[in-house]
Amino acid sequence: MGDGNKDCPNVIALPPLVFGVVLVIGLLVHWFWPIPIGNLQPPRWLGGGLAASSAVLAIWGERAMRRAGTNIKPTQPTTAIVQDGPFRFSRNPLYLSLTVLYVGVALMFNALIPLLLLPPLLVIVHFGIVRREERYLKAKFGSEYTDYCKRVRRWI
Repeated sequence: MGDGNKDCPNVIALPPLVFGVVLVIGLLVHWFWPIPIGNLQPPRWLGGGLAASSAVLAIWGERAMRRAGTNIKPTQPTTAIVQDGPFRFSRNPLYLSLTVLYVGVALMFNALIPLLLLPPLLVIVHFGIVRREERYLKAKFGSEYTDYCKRVRRWI
């Protein structure tokens, strides 16, 4: 995934792609073997709210990264440790927003199967993306990154 560029974390795939593929698989299984979460309306309303919240978080995080002058795509070099905006509360607000969006969509479809696929998805994201990024950032930024890690949680 690093496209031959050594100055990047070399993640297994672009995070939205990983979340999207697993979500589509879960929704396809739900299509053929529907297992609802519960009453139709409450999950849909909650899901819509979560999806909207995830969009706000993603936009906030993207703007913070742009203000810091660093790349958003993990296939490009990181030029700064972003510590403002949602990065004050989470080292991974963009992945958190993808997780919230994933749950929101599953709720909007009233689909249990995608929710059952969420824990394995998060394991893949943790080891295939987050941990690789953390190693890269620690090697590139040293104590600036480790100090940031001491102050801010990985997720929330």
